[in-house]
Amino acid sequence: MERLELKEVQRLEGHNDRVWSLDWNPATGHAGTPLVFASCSGDKTVRIWEQDLSSGLWACKAVLDETHTRTVRSCAWSPSGKLLATASFDATTAIWENVGGDFECVATLEGHENEVKSVSWNASGTLLATCSRDKSVWIWEMQPVNEFECVSVLQGHTQDVKMVKWHPTEDILISCSYDNSIKVWADEGDSDDWQCVQTLGQPNNGHTSTVWALSFNASGDKMVTCSDDLTVKVWETENVQSSSGFAPWRHLCTLSGYHDRTIFSIHWSREGIFASGAADDTIQLFGDDNESQVGGPLYTLLLKKEKAHDMDINSVQWSPGEKPLLASASDDGTIKVWELVSQ
Repeated sequence: MERLELKEVQRLEGHNDRVWSLDWNPATGHAGTPLVFASCSGDKTVRIWEQDLSSGLWACKAVLDETHTRTVRSCAWSPSGKLLATASFDATTAIWENVGGDFECVATLEGHENEVKSVSWNASGTLLATCSRDKSVWIWEMQPVNEFECVSVLQGHTQDVKMVKWHPTEDILISCSYDNSIKVWADEGDSDDWQCVQTLGQPNNGHTSTVWALSFNASGDKMVTCSDDLTVKVWETENVQSSSGFAPWRHLCTLSGYHDRTIFSIHWSREGIFASGAADDTIQLFGDDNESQVGGPLYTLLLKKEKAHDMDINSVQWSPGEKPLLASASDDGTIKVWELVSQ
């Protein structure tokens, strides 16, 4: 069996505090266009990084500052790649538009009582979800001319909500929380009447500590979650939106014994490999175990990258485009871009 290796392409410096999160622009890296991603930090700024096509190296093309007054915790590009949403501990979410290479803040979303932890666009770019330490999840609808209206405030978590993520094809939203739960939200009917249609893992197979992050596979029929309980869990659904309404998720398997400190980030590649990043400074890659016995697909550790960063790894994310690149962000203030190569 061929051996996989994560080869460090470049170490990016510029932030002067921990880097919390990053997001690749989904509209880049295709048909000879350079890959672009955004990173956000405790230094209150967002940086836009672009790859030089001739050298393959990355440079910071813009610094978005003087808008947020506290840590920027999360950033997410719209599906078109034209807008960037940034969520901050200052209780606001900012919307940035790329106008001829310059980024302008075109909207500021207010309403959460305190720190906004995560932001996510739906597949069509018409809805934006935010979540907060105030235990709530808000759904915003994009109006003409970069205006956003809050159409629903979802109360269901009993603690800080760490992450929200839209399903890749359906308007179904998943949230995960400090209350150890994962909740599935759907719009039941024509009105903006969003409801919690499922809480995952209770009373069986659930995480036993904070759930930090989640990611879907490319087809959207599987989801992976990671937790402070040092496990990664894989969930599956038959059909996310069936004719009879919502189709529930069920627990497929639990991966434990790999990380020995909190797992902060998880991300599934289009090729079916998911990466995890943790407080043990390692990045680990998992893939389908095609040799697995009867009982469905299990997952096996493909690679463990020791000392990937000097401190906690807060975010890992696979790139769009043809070549499998992975970016990681850390408490050490750096971002690293890795290439997955076969030996």
